[in-house]
Amino acid sequence: MHENRTTYPKRKTEMYQQLVELPKKYKTISIIQMNKVRSTQILPLRKTLKGEVEFVCVKDKVARKALESSDIPGMKEISTELKGQIMFIFTNMSPFKLNVLLGKNKVMMGARSGDIASIDIVVPEKNTGIAPGPMLTEFKEAGIPTKIDQGTIWIAKETTPAKKGDAINEKLAAILGKLDIKPVEAGISLYSAVEGGLKYTEEEMIVDVEKTRDLFAQFHQEAVSLSIEAGYITADNVTQILTKAAQSARSVSIESGFMTDETKEQILQKADAQAKGLAGQAKDYTPA
Repeated sequence: MHENRTTYPKRKTEMYQQLVELPKKYKTISIIQMNKVRSTQILPLRKTLKGEVEFVCVKDKVARKALESSDIPGMKEISTELKGQIMFIFTNMSPFKLNVLLGKNKVMMGARSGDIASIDIVVPEKNTGIAPGPMLTEFKEAGIPTKIDQGTIWIAKETTPAKKGDAINEKLAAILGKLDIKPVEAGISLYSAVEGGLKYTEEEMIVDVEKTRDLFAQFHQEAVSLSIEAGYITADNVTQILTKAAQSARSVSIESGFMTDETKEQILQKADAQAKGLAGQAKDYTPA
């Protein structure tokens, strides 16, 4: 959208108008870079998050023009980070929750050369349906045993040509594509986001859910322990405080010799032990 132009293609005008209006409807505006994402990753997310999240794919120049004209706090700041094909995500949830949801909704993808296997790649024994030819050599080079039967290539036995964490070469990626084996787990993470005028970077939005859950459990236990020591009663600690108070009361009763139904037996046992101790000392006593 060149600044000297007065008319623009309809599609660009619509995208521009979307980016002007949508930030007014949602609390959080996030960005993902499409050069790091395959389009097949977006389709399942659109279905899963329908009604909660709105995805808008747009060129950087159109987006920059729209954001620079926005009076919403934070919009102009992210306009300087737009490069190439990008996708905006509009939602009312926090960017941290959105990033966690995107991380949970990972999909298995077909492999490309250089991809790292997310799982052990297992090629089952089966009829590939592929006619004999150059593919026989590619199967052999990938370490996958084959045979020809009924005019097609068969996998002779179940094979694992790559383990989890291995790099997938070009030939193996081509074979896995023909066999419809998807060994690469792919997710999406936010590149930048604005919520309530505050801008967040990619690193700031990363949430370690397990670590955070463990910290909350630790802090909760520490808070309960402190409240018990202070005698501050809550729904979480009332049983423990009453139990501690009862134990303290029994100890005081026993030490002071104040008998109750619960402590009389222990008080008598203590008194008997003390009496026997004194009797033993008296028996051994020799006047000077």
